[in-house]
Amino acid sequence: MLTYLLGPLLSLLPERWRQSLALLKIKWPRATTISGFLELAGGLAAFWKWYFVCMNHWINRGWDVALQHPGGPEITDHAVGAAALLIWASHPLTWLLGYVCIEGAVRFLGAAFSGSILGTLPLFLIAKIIAVFQPSSDAQGPSVASSFASAISEKLLERSQPEGADELITSQNGHDEFLEIRASRRKPDWDPPRIVRIHDTYYRLENFSKAAPPRPFRYTLRKLTAGVPGRTVLLYNPDDALVTEKP
Repeated sequence: MLTYLLGPLLSLLPERWRQSLALLKIKWPRATTISGFLELAGGLAAFWKWYFVCMNHWINRGWDVALQHPGGPEITDHAVGAAALLIWASHPLTWLLGYVCIEGAVRFLGAAFSGSILGTLPLFLIAKIIAVFQPSSDAQGPSVASSFASAISEKLLERSQPEGADELITSQNGHDEFLEIRASRRKPDWDPPRIVRIHDTYYRLENFSKAAPPRPFRYTLRKLTAGVPGRTVLLYNPDDALVTEKP
């Protein structure tokens, strides 16, 4: 369903941004085919509408000028039409609509016949500009664009499923005890390596990841032998959670 509802819009994003939406399970070739066809059809409709509006306007303006100066040089229908056509062809909106038609055709044919997933050029250029100012983004963490795309992905994940109780999975690895919390909603401020207090027990948040619904947000915590109460400690109440033990 997301392929047909959100896929055509999200397929306009550059490849790097689309990678942050992998959990949505969108069939990108199909979504891009639809998106390219809609872009092409909409661009052609707007292109021809603009052509008739522009030509009618400037032809009428041309004849108004000719009638206001009857003593001037003789003006023919061809001259007025040629002048109107020149104004239409040189107008920035004509070039913009022409580009939309061409881009839509390229995206539609590429996705339909070769499976090429092409976003829109303006967003691609924006992504390149961001990459220029963040050349070492891999070492410094996710870029602004990736973070934005990830936030969109998380919101779409939350809206695609009902809110439910968390699932707690306990496990043992040597002397360390671990607790995995699987949630249907992202928990604010739960970023590693924050300390979480569950009743009178303290845990360190070791890892956060995303998986498939219905509980796509996964938090891995390691039990601490002791903890220090403080304002930065996250408080968690799992009274309504589903508790299981990993063998």
